Amino acid sequence: MKKILHSLLQKPTVSSQKLTAALAAYFLLFLNISFWHYIFAHIQLNGFSDWIFLFSIPVLIFTLLYWSFSILLLPYVGKPLFILLLIISAGVNYLSYQFGVFIDADMIRNTFETNPGEVKDLITLRSVTWLCVLGILPAVLLSRVRITFKPFLKETAARLARCGILLLCLLVLTPFVYKTYASFGRNNQQIRRLVIPLNYIYATVRYFQIEHQNKRPFTRLDENAAHVPYPDEGKTVFILILGETSRAKNFSLNGYERETNPELKKQDIVNFAHVQSAGTATAFSVPAIFSFTGRKHFKPTDAKYTENLLDLLQQTGYDILWKENDNGCKGVCQRIPNVEMDVKDKRFCDGTYCHDEILLEGLEDYLANLKSDHAFIVLHTIGSHGPTYFRRYPPEFKKFTPTCDTEDIQTCTQEQIVNTYDNTILYVDHIVSSVIDILKKFPDYESGLLYVSDHGESLGENGVYLHGLPYSIAPEEQITVPMILWMSENMKKFDHVDYDCLKEKAAKEHFSHDNISHSLLSLMEVDSTAYDKNLDIFESCRLMPLPRKP
Repeated sequence: MKKILHSLLQKPTVSSQKLTAALAAYFLLFLNISFWHYIFAHIQLNGFSDWIFLFSIPVLIFTLLYWSFSILLLPYVGKPLFILLLIISAGVNYLSYQFGVFIDADMIRNTFETNPGEVKDLITLRSVTWLCVLGILPAVLLSRVRITFKPFLKETAARLARCGILLLCLLVLTPFVYKTYASFGRNNQQIRRLVIPLNYIYATVRYFQIEHQNKRPFTRLDENAAHVPYPDEGKTVFILILGETSRAKNFSLNGYERETNPELKKQDIVNFAHVQSAGTATAFSVPAIFSFTGRKHFKPTDAKYTENLLDLLQQTGYDILWKENDNGCKGVCQRIPNVEMDVKDKRFCDGTYCHDEILLEGLEDYLANLKSDHAFIVLHTIGSHGPTYFRRYPPEFKKFTPTCDTEDIQTCTQEQIVNTYDNTILYVDHIVSSVIDILKKFPDYESGLLYVSDHGESLGENGVYLHGLPYSIAPEEQITVPMILWMSENMKKFDHVDYDCLKEKAAKEHFSHDNISHSLLSLMEVDSTAYDKNLDIFESCRLMPLPRKP
């Protein structure tokens, strides 16, 4: 009996070479499910060479993993490192497979900038089970293993020999599959973002490289910028509503078959039918919206080291206020007055999230008691943020049923997901229209409103959910966003804007987040070297040229 207990308590022993091969095989077969799903969804087996190509893929990935793990599996540090990699990889594997997530530096940025509420939404019975079975259990087993290593020179020689054998296997296969690899790789460049753990290790290193490279002195945009208004006597108030995860496709204003904009259609608005976002995630798009750098050259770290639209407006005399109900302003509001909504307010909040109506609290009083003649307000909404769409609207906006009332949206039907998402759009419609109605209560003000979403959302099309795909491969649903403008009669009159011209232009022409800062700078009558009239939406519809500094 003692011998049996002793054998059970004794840690099994395995050589570093065998463990490296076992780990590479485990990662290949069980922690790269989304990779294999992608392969089988995109490969076409039309002949012998295609079958050889398919056979070579596991050889290639196993080789890459074996080489990498041979470097990482070192005495003392190897075991804890791989325990960590097993757990992280299981989580990444879940997100990649369940939501169609591709891992790059921007996705790592999103991870670092997420909040506890968003993390909580992803903690479900399904995700915890997945993590335990594929990550924690193997990690526990690995912790029980005693790894043996040969003397340094012999260990190194053995690893190099095995790596050489794998390389030789690849070289033998190369003449048969090179052309197929070249073609498949050219048409599916994003596949490298699916190979776990190489994808997130590389992306994390790249993220910190970018962060380090972008540490630089703070840059002023234009120290001589000035507010040069048209002659008028009223106060100017403008409200920018930042939407979250709303896609243009589901707005009835853009032709969607469901009536998701019953309130806005009654308002005298300008609906921009063709607008592209700067990115597919909040961490990129929000700072890009307020930047004067176009999407192609924009870096999210610019928000920390470069002034933006709000800085220029504040510099030229505007009272600025940022009201936050999402996942932070991503550095945009760090130099201006800002207030975050209190999730303990039981009228609108559940302790983790608040419905966007909380942003309207006190807004009318704020407008009635303006200390300055010029004010610019940003309302950052949580909008249609998933996967918990059902938590984004009050019960009275549950119009489209049946709904998906769970964090595990993969367990819901497509109809349920779309119904729940459309209810969020219905609520967005109500919020935007309500802010317009508040502005209407101040007819003497020169007032206006712009609503624009930071990015769109995938609702299961082609097996992809949520957002955050690399921009180069992102579907239209993630990058085509709604944008809506409302102007009071005084703003139309004193800013000399042809509203009918704007409506016609908005219906036909294509715009992007690149247009917003330049357009709002001109609408707020600020003369600055940061302004580019070619990106100003209002330029061609003005009845009188903008006043400029003498």
